[in-house]
Amino acid sequence: MRRGVRLGVDVGDVRIGVARSDPAGLIATPVETVRRGPGDLARLRLLVGEEEAVEVVVGLPRSLSGGEGPAAVKVRSFAAEIAAALAPVPVRLCDERLSTVTAEAVLRGQGKKGQKRRAVVDQAAAVVILQNALETERGTGAAPGELVPAG
Repeated sequence: MRRGVRLGVDVGDVRIGVARSDPAGLIATPVETVRRGPGDLARLRLLVGEEEAVEVVVGLPRSLSGGEGPAAVKVRSFAAEIAAALAPVPVRLCDERLSTVTAEAVLRGQGKKGQKRRAVVDQAAAVVILQNALETERGTGAAPGELVPAG
């Protein structure tokens, strides 16, 4: 397992959920929700610096069959922008099937409802994405997902 803090990112049309790992890559925890739009890439760049992140994992939404639809096209495009903005920090796309559904279920189980749940669901989804990536790397010994070119 490679050492170093990683950031997990759940990209939505309105918000971006951000999570971080511990330096050993064992556990992911929520960081914040960034509003999509002007300044979002600058905020992500600042978070990478603050957390001293060695890598960013972006969730790639796929259908249950593994295919990619319009949402995946949008995320791939934004991931390329993130990679260009954060270079030389590597950005990887990792399968995020059901991450938001899983996050919603966890938050419901914790008794969070309505506005409170919506306020943190993107962060919780980022935690699920990053935790899955960490576990995949621990299980396979290889970096998870696909590397996004920075150029």
